[in-house]
Amino acid sequence: MELPRKRPCAGQRRDLKDVGATIMGQALCICSRGTITINNKRYLLIHRLGEGGFSYVDLVEGLHDGRFYALKRIICHDKDDRQEAMHEVEMHLLFEHPNILTLCAHAMVERGSKHEAWLLLPFLKRGTLWQEVETLRDKDAFMPEERILAILHGICRGLQAIHNKGYAHRDLKPTNVLLDDEDQPLLMDLGSMNQARIEVQSLREAMTIQDWAAQRCTISYRAPELFTVERECVIDERTDIWSLGCVLYCMMFGEGPYDMIFQKGDSVALAVQNQLTVPQNTRYSPALERLLSSMMVVNPQERPFITDIIGQLEAIQPPPTGQDMTRI
Repeated sequence: MELPRKRPCAGQRRDLKDVGATIMGQALCICSRGTITINNKRYLLIHRLGEGGFSYVDLVEGLHDGRFYALKRIICHDKDDRQEAMHEVEMHLLFEHPNILTLCAHAMVERGSKHEAWLLLPFLKRGTLWQEVETLRDKDAFMPEERILAILHGICRGLQAIHNKGYAHRDLKPTNVLLDDEDQPLLMDLGSMNQARIEVQSLREAMTIQDWAAQRCTISYRAPELFTVERECVIDERTDIWSLGCVLYCMMFGEGPYDMIFQKGDSVALAVQNQLTVPQNTRYSPALERLLSSMMVVNPQERPFITDIIGQLEAIQPPPTGQDMTRI
């Protein structure tokens, strides 16, 4: 069995300075204040887009092409952190898919005793699916079913590509889905991805996976089987199907089914053990509600695979003529 990787250590926020560095054996220089050079291409630093416990993202402009990019910088304190960052790079490089965010360039930068992993990604000004849901909610508006189905199709296509290569995303949520100018979704933040099928054969392995999930899988979108991992079981890619159901619920009702439970401080671990009740409404068809319910099945062995979900989607809204949704 291959155990999941540990989460990188949280790092301190650091400002970019005019220093030299080495990237994977190639020269990198920060040539002047506010610009960086990666692989002989210069980028102008615009402003900070966001930051987390162990990484931050800056908006940069390519001086060679005038395009905007998002530069994700992961602070690495030791070898394990560097391996974890490179794992995210490797996951990106597995895919060339319209519904998975592309990695444009990457680098490992020395900073004294520490390193920074740099991931250069396309910048999508529309932002995340969560931002779109929040905007609608602030207007007391709801996403129409046709749009929900179109976005869900794209998310499913991205997930199917991941599952077909033997991996699972493990942290699917609205903040990890970007929307492009054509309203097509792109899956991002692949750092939590690992092998789809994990055979658990001992209590020690079960506790290792449970601890890993507590660190890497967002609590209100985490599948029930990851809260209390059995000592003899199989964890597979259907953890993503549960998370997909939570994302669908969020698009339909303006928040995830367990977001408020978490915000109140109540136990999400207990809440997910009960069958989800879909709120009464007249906005959405019974077929869409049945699709949602089919994803939110507590027993993972009774939960459908992504191909089944796509089949249900096509029954509700067939793809345009000549387009096969199941062909990746």
